Amino acid sequence: MTYKFACLNNISPIGLKRFTNRYEQVSEIEEANGILVRSASMHDMEFSDSLYAIARAGAGVNNIPLKKCAEKGIVVFNTPGANANGVKELVFAGMLLAARDIVGGVNWVRSNSGNADIAKIAEKEKKKFSGTELQGKKLGIIGLGAIGVRVANAAVNLGMDVYGYDPYVSVDSAWHLSRKITHVLDVNDIYKECDFITIHVPLLDSTKKMIGKEAVSKMKKGVILINMARDLLVDEEAVVDAIESGRVRRYVSDFPNATVSGKKGCITTPHLGASTQESEINCARMAVDELRDYLENGNIKNSVNYPNCDMGVCTAGGRIGIFHKNQPSMITQFTQILGDSDVNIAGMANKSLKEVAYTLIDFDSPADKDLVRKLENVKDVYRVRIIK
Repeated sequence: MTYKFACLNNISPIGLKRFTNRYEQVSEIEEANGILVRSASMHDMEFSDSLYAIARAGAGVNNIPLKKCAEKGIVVFNTPGANANGVKELVFAGMLLAARDIVGGVNWVRSNSGNADIAKIAEKEKKKFSGTELQGKKLGIIGLGAIGVRVANAAVNLGMDVYGYDPYVSVDSAWHLSRKITHVLDVNDIYKECDFITIHVPLLDSTKKMIGKEAVSKMKKGVILINMARDLLVDEEAVVDAIESGRVRRYVSDFPNATVSGKKGCITTPHLGASTQESEINCARMAVDELRDYLENGNIKNSVNYPNCDMGVCTAGGRIGIFHKNQPSMITQFTQILGDSDVNIAGMANKSLKEVAYTLIDFDSPADKDLVRKLENVKDVYRVRIIK
């Protein structure tokens, strides 16, 4: 079987090379079985019945209509951790730019570049751009996922005193976290104690503007705030006011907008977090691998709208995937239909994620379209896909 894929943005050719000769790239989105995307908005798109999966070459998926996709049985993947090192390095670049006033110094040199005595004048003027070092300072990290853990460990190696806050830290993150990091249970301890604060949490309804006026008022005077995650995590108007009052020394953000761009005390980069050759390659490779494993085997890994489910490579006669609501008695109905159709189950996995669920079933013989129609007619089934 040949699968078709489309790219809505430029995707690293090195990553695309992981597609085999069973895959064909198409320009018409309606023909695609899989879509690779970075930043293109998909909220107003209509999806054809041919589309099985979308892979976001990056972590954030706010440009994709997740609920709409779930109800059509379209799996949405992201690539957590693939760009983590690139973002980590930009965090430290931001910290250094803010702590040392490097930007102010560079701008001074540029404005005086035509002066033959610039070297002599610089010795007198450089005191205007004096700053502070990172070593010995307290760094607070809100969110200890793939990026937060890397930032924490690197900061320890730079001699910083690191505080980490994440009530939902995963086992994998905990294993990779340096034992020198102080894991705090109250985010207010971060605000009160830390000279630098960096935020690394996903943008959810519960995290929108979590760094607001109240949080800022609790921060140590002269704090440097770093935001390389999402601009809406921070009430930036409150931060700009706090810079004016002296509460916040610098705000470094990777998200230019009218609120912070060019404002006093704000250093803004044009969304460069994952803009490295290495990050783009890593994200593309991971996205292609996720698409291939799903299209070829029905396995789901790193989906944001369906549960992870892995039954390996199908060695049985057939395999189907059923997308449905997470309701009682669904499995009973499926097995009843299979029994009535004289179909023997060779293996089965059922996983759920909040309101939705995914059931993967192997058979001794290939599944036929009549069986698929019967399963599709079960109430609360979104989609049935023949994988083999």
